[in-house]
Amino acid sequence: MIQTLELCKQYGGFKAVDNVNLHVHPGEIFGFLGPNGAGKTTTIRMLIGLLQPTSGRVIIDGHDLAREPVAAKSVVGFIPDRPYLYEKLTGEEFLRFMGGLYGLDGNLGPRIDELLRFFDLLDWRRELIESYSHGMKQRLVMASALIHKPKVIIVDEPMVGLDPRGARLLKEAFKTLAGEGVAIFMSTHTLEIAEEMCDRLAIINGGRIVASGTMEELRLSGKTADGAHLEDVFLSLCGGDDMKDIIQSLKL
Repeated sequence: MIQTLELCKQYGGFKAVDNVNLHVHPGEIFGFLGPNGAGKTTTIRMLIGLLQPTSGRVIIDGHDLAREPVAAKSVVGFIPDRPYLYEKLTGEEFLRFMGGLYGLDGNLGPRIDELLRFFDLLDWRRELIESYSHGMKQRLVMASALIHKPKVIIVDEPMVGLDPRGARLLKEAFKTLAGEGVAIFMSTHTLEIAEEMCDRLAIINGGRIVASGTMEELRLSGKTADGAHLEDVFLSLCGGDDMKDIIQSLKL
């Protein structure tokens, strides 16, 4: 459903993304992890067409993003870490606006009702977005990304600003969508969430994929013990062994 082939992004002599090859299957929740500056955001921007690769290809649902940008983007729902909303619109108006951007000209009422109900925003549908809390705005953005029933969801830091109820709603949404065959590509620093939710993961460091696969395959790549948590695997693969004592002391 999502495929990158030798994907590169170079700025002068600096390679922000270096020959990244990824493959995300339908119905899979795929975690994308890495330290700050590793190339995660640059990769995501190329996946959604905001940034042109220096070389390589992005294929979404069989469509080459460079050659068929409209067809590729039409099946993608994107949830950014810092969403922008038109705060003088109501929640319902914003969802109707987003549906129009995707060319949905029919009766959007039932779909809007369904999304507002699921994300616990039904009572706020006619309130201006400027009156929403941060968590409510996040949930509205998630609803807007699903308005056109995408086959692919790309999400950057999904849990930022969500209260426990919002986080639970998002987890339920992702699991339901994956069960319906939607491919979910999730970039996050919250390793516990990634370990709990993701079927497979890839870790990027210095612009290169240093490991990918299931948790068991990552443990083998990181030469960590059976049953080791993702945090230990991540630190081992990203050269963070010297941080373990500090992290442990912060937990005490």
